[in-house]
Amino acid sequence: MSSRLAGIKAVLFDMDGVIYRGNQLLPGVNEILTFLRESGRSYLFVTNNATRTPAMFANKLIRMGVPATPDQFLGSAEVAAAWLAEQYPQGGRVQIVGQEGLYAALFAHGFEAAESPQQADFVVAGMDMYLTYPKLAAASLAINHGARFIGTNADVSFPTEMGETPGAGSILALLQTATGVAPEIVGKPYPAMFHQAMHRLDVTPAQTLMIGDRYETDIVGAVELGILTAGVLTGVTSRERFEQADPPPDLIVEDLVALQALW
Repeated sequence: MSSRLAGIKAVLFDMDGVIYRGNQLLPGVNEILTFLRESGRSYLFVTNNATRTPAMFANKLIRMGVPATPDQFLGSAEVAAAWLAEQYPQGGRVQIVGQEGLYAALFAHGFEAAESPQQADFVVAGMDMYLTYPKLAAASLAINHGARFIGTNADVSFPTEMGETPGAGSILALLQTATGVAPEIVGKPYPAMFHQAMHRLDVTPAQTLMIGDRYETDIVGAVELGILTAGVLTGVTSRERFEQADPPPDLIVEDLVALQALW
């Protein structure tokens, strides 16, 4: 497998469960990033977490002792906003279910907050740790009035130091149940995030390695595009689940320390 890794020019890292878990830095992060920089390889942190801006993600890593800059991050909030802006360059009015990262990304791409659910052209929903019933009701009303329904990602759970808590997918499921309308999802495992990441790093699928802890998002989406995959056991998916998957990841490793040892 080391021969296949030798041809890798860029690495995509999921964050929750790969780089950190909650506020706990996971083993081998600084070491593998140093190795990639010194060997002339590029990398990008790609996350379905839409709650933070790239600057907020960078600051979190810096506080953990990991050098980082905002341009090294691609979140599902940025992917959703860019994806929508490609189709609607004139912008539009959005009913948002989410946090600062999603608001900032949409506003940066020329969209504005809808003044009422009836005026919304789009509903864009993601993870929201401050979710309220009025916010859900407004999104539901907007969808029922014909607003296009977009979800940042379908992760039903969110890893923390204490265990799994409800994720964006749980919020999307609630809105789908209330309206009967399924969301269009842009985050992993769907192609938009992978395509935007590879475009930013100027690499092809054959030159790219995706490292993730969640089979259903990180691994499945990458496999479908021909990207080499590594499943780590520091997050939500067990070794047994990875091994029984069809297809399994190209590599299954305990953590980033074990992955670097294979290079």
